[in-house]
Amino acid sequence: MKYNLLGNTGLLVSEICFGTMTFGGGGGGIWSNIGKTQQDEVNSLMKTVVDAGINFIDTANVYSYGESETLLGQSIIDLGLNRNELVIATKVRGRMGPGVNNVGLTRFHIFQSVDESLKRLQLDHIDVLYVHGVDLKTPIEETVRALNDIVLTGKVRYIAICNWPAWMVMKALGIDDKHGWNKFVGLQYFYSLAGRDIEREIVPLATDQNLAIMPWSPLAGGFLSGKYTREKDKAGDSRRDVFDFPPINKEKTYDIIDVLAGISKQHKVSVAQVALAWVRLQKGITSTIIGAKNIDQLHDNLKSVDIQLSADELQKIDEVSALNKEYPGWMVERQSADRVVK
Repeated sequence: MKYNLLGNTGLLVSEICFGTMTFGGGGGGIWSNIGKTQQDEVNSLMKTVVDAGINFIDTANVYSYGESETLLGQSIIDLGLNRNELVIATKVRGRMGPGVNNVGLTRFHIFQSVDESLKRLQLDHIDVLYVHGVDLKTPIEETVRALNDIVLTGKVRYIAICNWPAWMVMKALGIDDKHGWNKFVGLQYFYSLAGRDIEREIVPLATDQNLAIMPWSPLAGGFLSGKYTREKDKAGDSRRDVFDFPPINKEKTYDIIDVLAGISKQHKVSVAQVALAWVRLQKGITSTIIGAKNIDQLHDNLKSVDIQLSADELQKIDEVSALNKEYPGWMVERQSADRVVK
């Protein structure tokens, strides 16, 4: 397992991050469709993950309304894992109860949520706390001040962002810089061959500001697992059959799958492994988040770190999955042709 620096820090995290969204399944709604993994299976998955050299574990308070955190925390105890060898990430923003203030990125909810997450995880600190989306009702100044202050309490080591637009990330960084507050160190965004949108603004931002990128759903909700083809639009055992998310252009993705299938056949590996390998090899990627419902799925995904794609294979994949040119990107490219930085 390779380890990369987490943005502009000295903290090393594994190039694969294990996501725990499949843990739990309680509370109804989407969570029962995503996964119902319980403690014994959680423990088995976590042992496999740690044995493989993964030290970066990702959860969220909203996953099954706290069950994921509870199961993860108990597995660390059950397995006798060394807490100091793990980098545990969780998130804040989502609704965690019926109260009017039990949601968002207010100072009130951030402090309350961190305390509740620590209880469920049975830990005394969170290594990486993500803001899990945008809160349009709360001023960014309030959010970043609260995040700075929660770090100063010692309950959180680093802060990071999920799913914010680029302009909002830069505004937050500017406010932090002005006041000398703790800054965001990483970005967790949807990124896969079926969704390369972050290459427009987020990847350049991350490169410029030295922020880590942690792609979520690198298999596009299972659509790039190899189970879906034009002839078979239902996998039968995939959450995407009942929870069609994240949104993708399926016709274009079928073209991508055709190319991946040819490359996977040559390497004698699964389509999923090739799709994960491509993400891992992209510019700015620090740690790719993978999830699993069972051991077989986890073992298959872990093997992706051993795949090396040739320049020709990468070119074929890039061409079939390329983004459409958008303004002002195409104008910047055109006008900068004589000023390209080597």
